[in-house]
Amino acid sequence: MQKIAVKIKKLMPEAKLPTYGSACAAGADLYVCSDHAVRIGPRETAVIHTGLACEIPAGYVGLICARSGLASKKGLAPANKVGVIDSDYRGELRVALHNHSKYEQNIEPGERVAQLLILPYFAAEFEETETLSDTDRGEGGFGSTGRA
Repeated sequence: MQKIAVKIKKLMPEAKLPTYGSACAAGADLYVCSDHAVRIGPRETAVIHTGLACEIPAGYVGLICARSGLASKKGLAPANKVGVIDSDYRGELRVALHNHSKYEQNIEPGERVAQLLILPYFAAEFEETETLSDTDRGEGGFGSTGRA
């Protein structure tokens, strides 16, 4: 497994560095940095502080994704589904956490709220054209490949 160095700065002394839950985990857990529980009402969104900033190397992107346990047990997931952290961003890593459930949910200090994936990416060079190559699928979308 390839590893890259990612510099992390604690913006608050009580902030916890991201951790991997297992040897083969793709995402590193991000933790709440707060001295009190954060309450999120039904169908509301709260911005959760991690107390961390980072320096993602050029050519890589940080993706903030849901934790499956939090989503399935409490109905909590990032409001924007996947947060994108560009390599030139130096501000605090925050998670806009949305409560999809009918019940108020509490996030406790130090609780794991999301996971951070660091991935390489390619920047596209967009070329305007009058034609595109033909495929069997063509313009079929929105479920077109799922028909029996």
